[in-house]
Amino acid sequence: MTSTANGVLAPLRPTPGGFILGGMTVRVLIVDDQEPFREVARVVTEASDGFEVVGEAETGAAAVRLARGLNPDLVLMDVNLPDMSGTVATDQILTHDSAIVVLLVSTYEEADYAPQAAECISKSVFSPQRLADAWASATGHA
Repeated sequence: MTSTANGVLAPLRPTPGGFILGGMTVRVLIVDDQEPFREVARVVTEASDGFEVVGEAETGAAAVRLARGLNPDLVLMDVNLPDMSGTVATDQILTHDSAIVVLLVSTYEEADYAPQAAECISKSVFSPQRLADAWASATGHA
C-alpha cells in the first residue's frame, strides 16, 4: 500500500469478517507510521473473527481525517506518530465521535498509557485474542 502526500494510505477493501456481538462486524482503522507494524496489525485484525480493516493511516492528521470519513468502530492508534502524538489524535477523533473505541498500541508497557485511551496494547503481545479481549473490555462485552 502506498502513501499519498498528505499521509493518508489508500483505504483497504473490507475483507469478509466473522460476526460477533449480534451480527456486528467491527470496522478497524489502523494508525501507525511504521509499515511493518501496519502489516502485522492488518494480519492480526483479519485473523480475528468479527473484525475487518477499513483503512490505514501513517500520521495522526490522516487518522483524524479517515476516522471522520470511514466511521470505524475501532481505531488501533500508535502512541508515537511523526506529526502529533497518538493521544492528541485520539482526543481529536473522540471529540468528533465519542462512540469510536481507540486502543493505543505502543512499544512501551501497557500500563504507561492505559489511562489515556480505552486500553493500551503492547505491540509485543498484539494477537487476535488480545484484540478481541481488548474490544470486549472496552465495550463492556467481557
